[in-house]
Parts: sequence; structure tokens; C-alpha cells
Amino acid sequence: MTEAEFATWATKILVSGLILYMMFIMYKLGKDSKAGKFGTAIIFFALGFGMVGFIFKEVILAFWGD
Repeated sequence: MTEAEFATWATKILVSGLILYMMFIMYKLGKDSKAGKFGTAIIFFALGFGMVGFIFKEVILAFWGD
């Protein structure tokens, strides 16, 4: 395994773990602030919008990548 292959795998795995951790934080934020179902959905939408870009990029590269 080359360094570039390792870096690619490590980035995907670690960023995926970070995304899961951020989702836990968003859930905890909604629960602790007593935001309710609608408020929690807004928190997930607003704060999770940045994660969608990373996921969408990976999907695009999987289908139409080099």
C-alpha cells in the first residue's frame, strides 16, 4: 500500500467518523435545548448541510470519477 492509498483510505474513514460524531453532537444539542422534533430537524438540516457536500462529492467521484 502506497502512502497516497493510505491517505485516501484514512481520510475517508476518519472524516466519516467525524461526521458520525457531529451528528451525535447535533442530536445532543437538540435534546438538551428542548428544541422538539421540528427544532431538532432544523438543527440537523442547518448544521448537517456542510456534511452533505462531502458525501455528495464522494458519490459523484464513485460514479463519474477518474
